[in-house]
Amino acid sequence: MRTLFFLLQKEFRQILRDRIILAMILIMPTMQLILLPLAANYEVRHIGVSIVDHDRSAASQQLVRKITSTDYFNLVRYTSSYPEAFALIESNQTDVILEIPVGFERGLVRENEQSLFISTNAINGVKANIGAAYLNRIVMDFNADLRTELLSDAKGRVQPLIDVRTIDRFNPHLLYHVFMVPGILALLLTMISVYLSALNIVKEKELGTIEQINVTPITRLQFISGKLIPFWLLGFVTLTIGLLVARFVYGIVPEGNIALIYLFSGVYLTAVLGLGLLISTVAETQQQAMFVAFFFMMIFIMMGGLFTSIESMPQWAQWLTYLNPVRYIIEVMRLVILKGAGFSEIRFHFLVIAGMAILLNSWAVLKYRKMA
Repeated sequence: MRTLFFLLQKEFRQILRDRIILAMILIMPTMQLILLPLAANYEVRHIGVSIVDHDRSAASQQLVRKITSTDYFNLVRYTSSYPEAFALIESNQTDVILEIPVGFERGLVRENEQSLFISTNAINGVKANIGAAYLNRIVMDFNADLRTELLSDAKGRVQPLIDVRTIDRFNPHLLYHVFMVPGILALLLTMISVYLSALNIVKEKELGTIEQINVTPITRLQFISGKLIPFWLLGFVTLTIGLLVARFVYGIVPEGNIALIYLFSGVYLTAVLGLGLLISTVAETQQQAMFVAFFFMMIFIMMGGLFTSIESMPQWAQWLTYLNPVRYIIEVMRLVILKGAGFSEIRFHFLVIAGMAILLNSWAVLKYRKMA
């Protein structure tokens, strides 16, 4: 225990002398957590729309006003020529074309049906699908309003229609930063832990101080523990800063037990720091360690469920995400902070991350070889 104490003393002195590490731990997560949730927004607005109106009737004008009255669409061109509107798609000046046919109003009144044509610029498939979905919803609302006006009996009473109302739980105002902040906090916690621990032992190798440690009677377990514990404690500092930013900048107060967040984060930090230390024992230079850590982080980020829903991935990718620790921390953060989940609801996540922590740290201890 005395040996471990001296190792920890040495590590903390090195960390406190390095202003870059302190900035990464204190300033970087604060700034990123303030800026990134505001920029990472799945909602698409101000979609350029061109309307080709061949009818020029009161009904078509009403539909046009309904579309342009929202901030989801910006009217780029109102014309009666489809080739003119299509040229705007080719020049990337518009995203969606809505074509209203001749006899639009007459068909609605006499035949009680009509067809519209929507053409989208699918180079950006996500924006095209969302734009078409928005436009379809507006047309459906317009159709419902029109049916309410037309389906009246002789006494002027409106025929009954089904009114569906939705209640959004856990994020009633559908604010994207409420959804993104817990996930981004989990990601920042991972990145800082993996990168700092991955560079730690390699730095000793490059400076030559590792040789001085190797000739001492320090065991491999003591050495790895001495490298892990300081960053484990600093990880809690990063987590605390993130929770304070979420509270005072975005007004997000955890619905669940904060102690449960710290408990799971403690086990999670042990796992990802073990991965970083494993990388550090294998790599010979800091450049190698950075590239290997970057390789894993790219996979963790893209397959962690932060930007892309795991359920929308191919089946093989969904199975692969079970090996991704970021998946579990993001899910737990959202469950506890937004939903108020208890330990029983995150038990599976806890056990998986605990298994990863034991495996990765044991591997790091076995992989580190002292030179006689």
